[in-house]
Amino acid sequence: MKKTTKTKHIHAGGYVARVEVELVEDETGWSPYLEVEEAQKLDKVRKALEEGDLKDAAQYGEIYEMRKVS
Repeated sequence: MKKTTKTKHIHAGGYVARVEVELVEDETGWSPYLEVEEAQKLDKVRKALEEGDLKDAAQYGEIYEMRKVS
């Protein structure tokens, strides 16, 4: 079993969070996959962004605001 780090981007509303998660790679047909804790982290970030709680979302990664440019 090997773990690798991957950057995931979660967007909700006008915000995007850049979050690092660990992927598990093994010999099963399900590989690579997230462990439960990593998936829950992404869910918490998404929920915080949806609620506009940027302080909570920022605990897990960088937060960006999306703006229409053209």
